[in-house]
Formats: sequence, C-alpha cells, structure tokens
Amino acid sequence: MKKNISRFQSRHRRLARSLAAIGFVSQGSVFARAKGRPGSRYQWTWKDSEQKTRSLTLSADQYAWLRKAIANQRKVDRILEKMRRLTQRIVVEHLPGPSSRKSLSIKSLALN
Repeated sequence: MKKNISRFQSRHRRLARSLAAIGFVSQGSVFARAKGRPGSRYQWTWKDSEQKTRSLTLSADQYAWLRKAIANQRKVDRILEKMRRLTQRIVVEHLPGPSSRKSLSIKSLALN
C-alpha cells in the first residue's frame, strides 16, 4: 500500500512541477476578425466576478499575448483536474474509511 501511495505522490509532484512551469494565465477567449470586416480586428471577452460578459478591443501584441495566456489557463485546468482525480483515488483506494459506510470504488465515484 505504501508503495502505491508513493507512486501517486511522485505523479503529483510531476504535475505540480508542470504547473510551476506555466507562464501567465487568463480566462476568456480572444478572436481575430478577418481584415476588412466591420468591427475591431482583435477582441477579448471574459466573464467578470458577477458572471457578466465583458469585452475589450486589443492590439495585435495584446491579442498574441492573451492568446498564449488563455492557452496556459486551459493547461492549468487540465493539470488541476488530474491532481484532483489523483487525490480522490488516494482517499478512496488507500486510506481507511469509516466502518459503517458502504465501501466505495473508483467506478462508483466516476473517478476512472
């Protein structure tokens, strides 16, 4: 059992290192309109803290920078999801639960 947990810990450390290597992050989306089309060429939209959609016109440099930051945010989201699943597996498979509860499996929790 200890060996399996150390395998999970090793994987968790690897995921944490990959998180540390990610640069700036931002939520939202950016898009570029075709030249000659009406409206701003580069646009960024996002949800504010009240879930209201906000929008901002960007320069070409801002667009390129934000595009990378948004891609980084998506990487962060994927890595954090893997870390959550790993944590849940350790709790379910390797730590003792209460004796009165029906035993759980990874499949029953949809963690596989």
